[in-house]
Amino acid sequence: MAQSGKGKLNYRCPSCFMRDLDIDMFYDEAKKEYYCIRCQYTGKEEDVLKNNEMIRFRYKAMNQRFQKFDFD
Repeated sequence: MAQSGKGKLNYRCPSCFMRDLDIDMFYDEAKKEYYCIRCQYTGKEEDVLKNNEMIRFRYKAMNQRFQKFDFD
């Protein structure tokens, strides 16, 4: 998704991204936290980065081609 330009850098919502939805989070300068417009997720920048890093294990081998399967 394109960056909307509201405040700091927008991140993907970890809660929505776990459900394969690519939703940008918005930054609330008064509370100094990010929030999602689709779900109820809110969090500081450190929490958002930590949760998005946990999700990356899901797509770790996305560009790797598996040619041998050992099911025997």
